[in-house]
Amino acid sequence: MSDRQQTFDKVAELIAPFNKKGVTLGEATTFQGDLEWDSLTVMDFVAAIEDEFDILITMNMQAEIETVGQLVDAVEKLKTQ
Repeated sequence: MSDRQQTFDKVAELIAPFNKKGVTLGEATTFQGDLEWDSLTVMDFVAAIEDEFDILITMNMQAEIETVGQLVDAVEKLKTQ
């Protein structure tokens, strides 16, 4: 299993408690449109991601991340810095 797949699986695991509608997750799943998250949910989720991977996601990065796949890519990039 690739590192990216492991990261995707972990991200999906962290999304689960916030996935109130039981949306099936994929690379193109959007946080706002598909999962219908509000800004508070996003903040809680970002904190969980940062804790899990020991990274810091800036506000600028958050603004650019719209899909699960983009988040996984960002986490992968930050983990290697």
